[in-house]
Amino acid sequence: MRHLLFILTAFSIPALAAVEYSTQIKPLLQTYCVKCHGATTQKAQLRLDTAAALKIGGGRGSAILLENPEQSLLFQVVSGAHEEIPQMPYKRGPLDSAQIALLKQWIAEGAKAPANEKPSDDRHWAYMAPKKSADLKLGQGINPIDHFIHSRLTKDGLVPSAAASPETLIRRLYLDLTGLPPSPSEVAQFCQESHNAKTVDEINIEWVDKLLVSPHYGERWGRWWLDQARYADSNGYSIDAPRSIWLYRDWVIKALNADMPFDQFTIEQLAGDMLPKPTQDQIIATGFHRNTQINQEGGIDKEQFRIESIFDRVATTGTVWLGLTIGCAQCHDHKFDAISHEEYYQFFAFLNNQDEPTLTVPDPSLDKPALVAQQKALQKEVSHYMEKHQETFSKWESELPNESRKKFNKEQLAAIKIEAEKRSFSQKRTLFTAGPGAADQTYRSLNERLNVVDKKLKAGLTTLVMKELPEPRKTTLFIKGDFTRPAAEMKPAVPAALHDLKVANPNRLDLAKWLVSRDNPLTARVIVNRIWQQYFGHGLVETENDFGTMGSLPTHPELLDWLAVEFMDSGWSLKHMHRLIVTSQSYQQSSVVDHASKGQINDPNNQLLWRQNRLRLDAEIVRDVGLTVSGLLEPQLGGPPVYPPIPEGVLSLGQVKRTWPLSNGADRYRRGLYTFVFRATPPPGLSVFDAPDGFSTCTRRLRSNTPLQALTLLNDTSFVEFAQALEKIVQKDGLDIAFQRCTSRLPTIEERATLSRLQPQEIARVLLNLDETITRE
Repeated sequence: MRHLLFILTAFSIPALAAVEYSTQIKPLLQTYCVKCHGATTQKAQLRLDTAAALKIGGGRGSAILLENPEQSLLFQVVSGAHEEIPQMPYKRGPLDSAQIALLKQWIAEGAKAPANEKPSDDRHWAYMAPKKSADLKLGQGINPIDHFIHSRLTKDGLVPSAAASPETLIRRLYLDLTGLPPSPSEVAQFCQESHNAKTVDEINIEWVDKLLVSPHYGERWGRWWLDQARYADSNGYSIDAPRSIWLYRDWVIKALNADMPFDQFTIEQLAGDMLPKPTQDQIIATGFHRNTQINQEGGIDKEQFRIESIFDRVATTGTVWLGLTIGCAQCHDHKFDAISHEEYYQFFAFLNNQDEPTLTVPDPSLDKPALVAQQKALQKEVSHYMEKHQETFSKWESELPNESRKKFNKEQLAAIKIEAEKRSFSQKRTLFTAGPGAADQTYRSLNERLNVVDKKLKAGLTTLVMKELPEPRKTTLFIKGDFTRPAAEMKPAVPAALHDLKVANPNRLDLAKWLVSRDNPLTARVIVNRIWQQYFGHGLVETENDFGTMGSLPTHPELLDWLAVEFMDSGWSLKHMHRLIVTSQSYQQSSVVDHASKGQINDPNNQLLWRQNRLRLDAEIVRDVGLTVSGLLEPQLGGPPVYPPIPEGVLSLGQVKRTWPLSNGADRYRRGLYTFVFRATPPPGLSVFDAPDGFSTCTRRLRSNTPLQALTLLNDTSFVEFAQALEKIVQKDGLDIAFQRCTSRLPTIEERATLSRLQPQEIARVLLNLDETITRE
């Protein structure tokens, strides 16, 4: 991963701007050198935590020679050119060529650094609390994001790109905030308002707020979170049986639509069952950690796979909230980060004290008040019948032979043992069913109708949840991660390198609160970085799942910290962060690449964000766009997963052939978010566009480009249906409208001429296959 630090070096070519010590050199030294050459340890009597200490040097003299950078001790040991000292860092992979060139350039430029520099904290940069820049002074109407981005561009002699066209911007906003494209009328309205507006910002904010309150916002950003929750609809492993946990998926959508503060969002998912008088929704939320796989093969050691699920929960918690590879300490001390083998199992202890029940809840699709009223009315009629026939029943019961009683079911046997005057309504009812009522058509009809209502009210829906055990399990360290080799007992605790957990005998709820404490240096940074990644294709820290010492340094560290603190100051409001980002000039830039521009020459990967990035749409959104532009989308929110068409034979590829009850009617045209996903045999239409499989947490999707994608858009049953529906739109509304539905712009003269030579059905297939249709510009 170290080569990713290339993003920070300003690229070692002759036209580079001067190296900045505070943001480019000091973080690099702090990440790779200070552990052995800092305030607490000075191997070879050398400190590298300040530029002044570098110049003073250690046992071999100064670490830098301004007049001869290549002979500088620092340059020689990191490049492996020293005759006696092995290449540094010690017991770590070498720095890459760009980092080494950066150090050389800094020395050649005079090793400039602030005169009042204080010694570096020995801790890794990400383990220190984020702070907002004290000297941030913004002009009126300046978005803080633009201040940081433009300042860095100016330093490197670059300029931001022009604003995207209104057509591009409105499509970008719709796709990023709701995952659905705008209609031609919405595009026209936005363009007209932009043309007439005195201030574009006011128009943008109005449209952004409209999209943020759309129920489809929760669907689009719910999928982002479900990736991290490793959500799918089956148990995994080779049997991969279906499971019911979609109520958790719907909880995520509702929570995000309501802009639930992220700290509460975290606590309810990790420990909702432990809150005072937890609500049904708070218990459903604990499904986050029930998304682990379940092995149902015969002959397995259930304890082994219970332990495996906890290993997964520890690694997932560490990755999702802390951006740390805690799972690497399962078998031994972490090779690079300050997480010991013992600390891993102390963290493990928090997640080792749970039962894993199935929760049954009322079906929200039922009209419960009407059913309850119907139940009461039927109960009244049954009671009236039993009162009317009490004398007949009593005579039957008194004459009932023992041989007949032996044929009773359990409920009837239990009821008849109770004195008649002490029997409940249900006990009387079950006996009347066996006695006089059995031959009475009126009673049988009443009873059957009441049974149907009772069954509807009792059946409900099921979902997988967590429940804390009354007595905690004993947790031990496993030697080399082997559950058959338990060692010393471990009590719940958090890694010492991070902030303290000031609670005696902490539990899972305390852990959840610790993760979202304002003292936590990582969670706010990690989450805003992942949000940023969704909008720009890469995070300010490119290794979004690793903020440890082997991860990338932030390209804009002051911006990252400002965003992290702003996130907490806003009450952990995700919608506030979305609004802040999408109303910035940096987000609203054009994505057009000028290959002759200085930005493309000096920063070809656009790490400094001198333009916006074009992004291939996520797999589910590729489907959603096809549904929307063809007019087939069923916009209903939530509910059980659906089964749109998939290629024949897919479900025979796993160990157990599964059924696929093909959906018809509206369910056939639901958003991709609601498609049933077997982990072992996922729908190919999603897999081919890089949807995660749900086996482990996914914090960044791949964006591949393969011929199979084009073949899917051409030949998949669903896309053939989309093309047939779009063909009707071409015939009814014309080519321009159909083109605009797919791209949010009108075709050029050349495009119109080319498409006009095709038949309507061919036009529809071409439009759905355009790169522009499945790309967010």
